[in-house]
Amino acid sequence: MARIVMKFGGTSMAGIERIRAVAARVKREVDSGNQVAVVVSAMAGETDRLVQLCKEAAALYDPREYDVVVASGEQVTSGLLAITLQGMGLNAKSYMGWQLPIRASGHSAALIENIDVDVLERVFDGGGIAVIPGFQGVTSEGAVATLGRGGSDTSAVALAAAMNADRCDIYTDVDGVYTTDPRIVPQARKLDMVTYEEMLELASVGAKVLQTRSVGLAMRYNMPLTVLSSFEDKPGTLIVGDHQLEESGMERNIITGIAHDKNEAMVTLTGLPDKAGTVAGIFAPLAEANVNVDMIVQSVPRTGEPSVLTFTVPTASLAHSVAELQKVQDDIGFQEILTDTNVVKISAVGVGMRSNAGIAARMFQTLAERGINILAITTSEIKVSVLIPEEYTELAVRVLHSAYGLDANREDVA
Repeated sequence: MARIVMKFGGTSMAGIERIRAVAARVKREVDSGNQVAVVVSAMAGETDRLVQLCKEAAALYDPREYDVVVASGEQVTSGLLAITLQGMGLNAKSYMGWQLPIRASGHSAALIENIDVDVLERVFDGGGIAVIPGFQGVTSEGAVATLGRGGSDTSAVALAAAMNADRCDIYTDVDGVYTTDPRIVPQARKLDMVTYEEMLELASVGAKVLQTRSVGLAMRYNMPLTVLSSFEDKPGTLIVGDHQLEESGMERNIITGIAHDKNEAMVTLTGLPDKAGTVAGIFAPLAEANVNVDMIVQSVPRTGEPSVLTFTVPTASLAHSVAELQKVQDDIGFQEILTDTNVVKISAVGVGMRSNAGIAARMFQTLAERGINILAITTSEIKVSVLIPEEYTELAVRVLHSAYGLDANREDVA
């Protein structure tokens, strides 16, 4: 008997027929003698709809009330799945984040502090199935808290760790992790295994399969993750530690995958005074507003002359970022704030970068040969990312996928 967490994404829960299919998968695990907790996302598109309603109500909405609104999507699907499972003769019941409870701090991108598993243990002792809405918890004041977009993955991994699960299965609309988006590159290959570190980087730069925080949690607790399709019975992709990958004896490319992220907005501040504390005065209020700044480029013509600072933020944070910068504009003394949402971040990720030189140079040369201008660059030990005009997204992904030798043979794709 295994104890498992099954997490189903929005496309898996998009309508009653798909919820019935999810229920059948859950029943199959229960019939095999496993103890099962299920974490569900809202129906596909529902969270976007709720977020848009918040924006229409007020551009600078209250994060507390935002959480009240957007957490409702997962509540609906958890109740519907519990009802469906009950109709199949199973002992299933839904449990909201506040009923377990899942303790969380803050709003709109809350952090999980701890999870009380006593309720879950009683459910398992009684042969039951717990159906839990992802993405939500409860603050110490008793208010609903949400974990940020994609937070249902985080909920699932955190629950799996708290209840000492044997594994956490993430069901989505793809059958695993690919070298890049197959919709852009038909020759993209499915990977049998990916390291936690590689998946963390891929998730952080636009790969939509798993949410960044969920991968970080899995790595911290060494929780086995499998990415599977909700619609096909195919082997998925295992997310494992470096040592497990080495033990498998699998041959690896230097680069594991190419990711792209259109959820980037570029902010440019002109006429910055050349004095100590200027940059700190810009990023401190953004940090206090919980805005994640990614790429940063500063251009200083000559010592003592005004400079230009460019950086990127998530598109959803752009309005809040501009509002915070406007508050300190007079104190800092920069001239104007320019924004551009027609940009995309393209990244090459792979643990092979640690022992192979020239990876970044190949990216820059490949893009230059196609006339694609690079607006900003950022790197880590196993990642190189560039910011480019959005109109070149598909071209950049295709040529880089080929340049790093990731294209599969047509027979492999078929």
